[in-house]
Amino acid sequence: MSDRCQQSIQRPHLAVLAIATLVVCGVTQAQDATGARAQAAAPLDNPPLVRVDRGQAAELALQVKAEALPAVRAAAPIRNAELSLDITMRDGQIYNPATGRFDQVSLRGYVDANGTPPGAYFIAPTIETRPGETVRMRLNNRLDPQPGCTPPNINTPHCFNSTNLHSHGLWVSPSGNSDNVLLTLRPQVKFDYEYAIPDTHPAGTFWYHPHLHGSTALQVSSGMAGALVIRGNRLPHMADGVVQTGDIDTLLRHPDGTAWSERVIVFQQIQYACRDEAGKIKTHPDGTYRCDPGDVGGIEGYDQFGPGTWPKSGRYTTLNGRVLPVFDDAVAGRPERWRLIHAGVRDTINLQFLPLRAQAEPLPKLAAEHDAWIRRNCVARPLAQAEIAVDGLTRAQTFTKPLNVLQPGYRSDVLMMFSTPGEYCVVDAAAAATATVNALVESRQLLGLVRVNTGPSPIVPLQEQLAGAAERWMPGDIRGAVVAGLRDGLKLAAFVPHPTITAQEVAASGSKGQKVEFNIDVSGPAPVFEVNGQPYDPDTSRDLVLGQAEEWTLTSAFVNHPFHIHVNPFQIVSIKDPNGREVSVTGEPGDPQYAATQGLWKDTLFVKQGYTILMRTRYQRYIGEYVLHCHILDHEDQGMMQNVRVLLPDGQGGVIDPDKGHGGH
Repeated sequence: MSDRCQQSIQRPHLAVLAIATLVVCGVTQAQDATGARAQAAAPLDNPPLVRVDRGQAAELALQVKAEALPAVRAAAPIRNAELSLDITMRDGQIYNPATGRFDQVSLRGYVDANGTPPGAYFIAPTIETRPGETVRMRLNNRLDPQPGCTPPNINTPHCFNSTNLHSHGLWVSPSGNSDNVLLTLRPQVKFDYEYAIPDTHPAGTFWYHPHLHGSTALQVSSGMAGALVIRGNRLPHMADGVVQTGDIDTLLRHPDGTAWSERVIVFQQIQYACRDEAGKIKTHPDGTYRCDPGDVGGIEGYDQFGPGTWPKSGRYTTLNGRVLPVFDDAVAGRPERWRLIHAGVRDTINLQFLPLRAQAEPLPKLAAEHDAWIRRNCVARPLAQAEIAVDGLTRAQTFTKPLNVLQPGYRSDVLMMFSTPGEYCVVDAAAAATATVNALVESRQLLGLVRVNTGPSPIVPLQEQLAGAAERWMPGDIRGAVVAGLRDGLKLAAFVPHPTITAQEVAASGSKGQKVEFNIDVSGPAPVFEVNGQPYDPDTSRDLVLGQAEEWTLTSAFVNHPFHIHVNPFQIVSIKDPNGREVSVTGEPGDPQYAATQGLWKDTLFVKQGYTILMRTRYQRYIGEYVLHCHILDHEDQGMMQNVRVLLPDGQGGVIDPDKGHGGH
């Protein structure tokens, strides 16, 4: 019997998790009530990589040895990355702790058409690329045709087998074959996307998902989401007395040059349901979703979304497609980079790590019982999460926090270091109603466990490990400044990808600024989802001028919404509560999510009802039409979206509108 299986038997709480993560001990295989055999699998790994075809020269450009890094200024351009994804109905299983068995499901999903096995879980493969690379992605929609699926109102969810692709957070063109979310790929249609990633693109954590208006929420909730990681080897350096910032990747290395261990974690809220003969969702007496033996769950209607439906469903947040996984290869004292991606449709995740007491109780079955179990078994203070990047963009200063609030669309790169061996709870913590998307109080839920092995002694603090890495790996002309910054509050100024937008830069553009207000008009027989008082209209747009820098004001007139805009990220200037108090520095009592956000670069930001957010952004490099929207994806599908066009200036104070010929307006 393996050591892992023996440990699971000795620890009843891990024995339950062993079932959830499909760990099979000895020669006996567990069976669920349907008779389907559970598959043996190792504890949670990163999602598989899409198999990418790069030429020999490109491969050589990627293989930069650690000892060569100090001499490297930028990655060599790579021009021929080829990959392919099929979109199909995938039949599989999702573990249901409430019943102790696997529910059969059939969901839309991405499959690597180049040959990487899809695996047993509903998680898309990870795409890795680098600045300067052109990624060519063939998307093959193999779903069944749906003739006559378009409704009279475009803001009614529709055409669930039609799709497209969005590279969330990438700074690439929104037009043509690039990040063009205004395209429609009908069933049985292939399309070749081409992302020309500039050689100045930030390295960081991004993601990809469908973005066809009317079907986005349904497809993302089915598991159609994957990590998109841009890796960089550009070192910060001085040029003409000015700091040229580099990639944080070059700092996170051990003394032997190997990179720190990394986990890519995609959080998903796959709200599958089984339906009766009348088409209604099957439920238990307590209101949670029910799938009987022989049923096949799916996501086929927007009655599976809406305020409160996720906790009421009793479903579990999956991590890389798994329910209640175990991370079992952490080492005490050895820092790890966790790339966290909230790829869910609407519900807030409040991530914490808590020590698990030695003689923990067996896990409860029902999600509603988790709060009490966590209170009794996940003890002591939560561990520190040292956040080094948000939305793929490196922070100017590391922000260490015990609670990481992830709204839909958010990414957070944190450095985790477990100081002592043992077991730790990964928890979605409780949250006040004002801190969540649904404006409802959220109870705690266990997401999984981390098993930490014995490491080197004595433990070297994280700050000292980072400063030591800077001493070893940073170029001499900037080494002293990087080390000093790290020792002074873990500052990372040498790795910030974008220069600050000043008030003077905005004034020089001569722009009047932009305003966005989200609202749900509930005065009529059906709610109307609006941006600036209007539901989505594909024939109207907000026009912007290439080369300008502008201030934007974000507000919400009804409930809370995460704002997302494509192509150009933005920098937070101010966040004020309804009483006019600034909360972007210290955050608020009971809700720390706005703390240390002033000056931060992001592409997605939570907008609370009654709050006023001021941000600045630049329109650089790319012209074309894209969108801004609420990242509660069922809100987007029902009209909370607006087209944006970046146009060329005409040199006379106007723009050249391609829809009107020459001249400006």
